[in-house]
Amino acid sequence: MQVQVHRSIDDISSAEWDALAGEDPFLRHAFLAAMEHSGSACAESGWLPLHLACRDDVGKLTGALPLYLKSHSYGEFVFDWAWADAYQRNGLRYYPKLLSAVPFSPVPGARLLIGAGMERAPIVEALLEETRTLARQFKASSIHCLFPLEAELPEWNGAGFLTRRDTQFHWHNRDYRDFEDFLSNFTADKRKKVHRERRRIAEAGIEMRMLAGGELDGRLMEALYRFYLATYEKRGRTAYLTPDFFKELRRTMPESLRVCFAFLQGEPVAAAIYLQGGDTLYGRHWGSEQEFHSLHFEACYYQGIEYCIHSGLRHFNPGTQGEHKISRGFEPTYTWSTHWLADPRFRAAIDEYLQREQHHVAAYLHEIEAHLPFHANRGEADD
Repeated sequence: MQVQVHRSIDDISSAEWDALAGEDPFLRHAFLAAMEHSGSACAESGWLPLHLACRDDVGKLTGALPLYLKSHSYGEFVFDWAWADAYQRNGLRYYPKLLSAVPFSPVPGARLLIGAGMERAPIVEALLEETRTLARQFKASSIHCLFPLEAELPEWNGAGFLTRRDTQFHWHNRDYRDFEDFLSNFTADKRKKVHRERRRIAEAGIEMRMLAGGELDGRLMEALYRFYLATYEKRGRTAYLTPDFFKELRRTMPESLRVCFAFLQGEPVAAAIYLQGGDTLYGRHWGSEQEFHSLHFEACYYQGIEYCIHSGLRHFNPGTQGEHKISRGFEPTYTWSTHWLADPRFRAAIDEYLQREQHHVAAYLHEIEAHLPFHANRGEADD
């Protein structure tokens, strides 16, 4: 068994990598390659690829780990700025750090990619031991894994990683016949609110269309990126992704890419970008150059729910944050990250902090559940 470090995902064949990645679109070779080729996630943008590949004695890929050397904490969605500040105040460097994650994608999924039928333990041990070797080589302060599957946590914990817990809001398909069947599980006032929001879109003369990657022409691609930029510009921030990223995604993953466009008098005025993989739809980015009441909810939530019901998808992950999702039928769920700190003093302090934080997160999730829009007994509509 040998673990190799690759400075580009292109150094590993797409067939080998995808055999381990499965149906998760964010872990596909094409998605990670688009990040690198477009200059969105590369050494120049502070995401130096150091992907790990574990091979057996005949050269077969048995395990892999997406890995980056980071010089900042942008684009991660698990916030450790306070940790970096504490290091600096104590005269220590927090950067560089090692990060196992999908760049700019707060989406839970496997991080320890192990071949089917393989004995996981020795492969996982070899991969994680190599991360510590790289940490020493690059004088990294820490190693982090963002949004792993809960089932992987014992493996990270067994290697000395601390666990951090957070929440997202996801939608689940309980065999709904259509959108109205889904809404029939809402209380009357919550159901009326959704109807009112959707009616505003129709009254404004806006037409919604969910398009596949192969249906996007040059005009729509230009509009898509313009809307994406508008979201960042409104917040005074720099966009993470380049135009070439979306172009390559359309070219290499058209079957996964979905874009919900809003048209007014035949012209696109807003767009919500999705990826589809396995039994799940993922909402990723949204943008609009004009303000329309309730359009964000329609493009980013209601259209996604309708698409899942129509397509038979079981889950819809609309992205991170947003308590406004709760009243629209998205349910709180835990997400995870794991963290290894080289300095034992900071490890102890952060461990103590994470223990306290977990109690607050659990209390928050419990409180949020009381505000879900559903009846006590779902399936029994009220008048």
